Amino acid sequence: MGTHLLIDALAFAAYKHRLQRRKDPEASPYINHPIALAHVLAGAGITNAKILAAAVLHDTIEDTETTYEELRERFGKTVAGVVREVSDDKTLPKAERKRLQIEHAAELSRRARLVKLADKICNVRDVASNPPNDWPLTRRREYFDWAKAVVDRIRGTNKHLEHAFDDAFAGRP
Repeated sequence: MGTHLLIDALAFAAYKHRLQRRKDPEASPYINHPIALAHVLAGAGITNAKILAAAVLHDTIEDTETTYEELRERFGKTVAGVVREVSDDKTLPKAERKRLQIEHAAELSRRARLVKLADKICNVRDVASNPPNDWPLTRRREYFDWAKAVVDRIRGTNKHLEHAFDDAFAGRP
């Protein structure tokens, strides 16, 4: 069941993100980001298929036409719930979404915290090594500081992931 769940999540996410590109200079395929989250989690010893599937699907509600109900029907209540927990409400202004991520981080379930940690690790690594062309140094530094504020609210979740975040943060521009 676990392997099938993860492969199904990968196929679903690849389809949903098929036309999306990252903001890096190479315009990398977006699916590389969710795969990177699963890789980071697996490297930290997280082998639970539901957590890995949620990591792969983490941006589908927020960045595609996917609904919570669609995820619940296909992947179950647990996976869909984690994805919903880590999804921003895109109807809100960006500054409000960022503020709410910090405010609500401590309320996330353990599964959602793991996905959130992996997301922040991957994003900080990407911003440090391959930032979007239109992100000046000030914006990159602000992103790092904001990501740290989110992670600081969920410390105590997984020492390996927190150490990986701290290592990535050490590359702050």
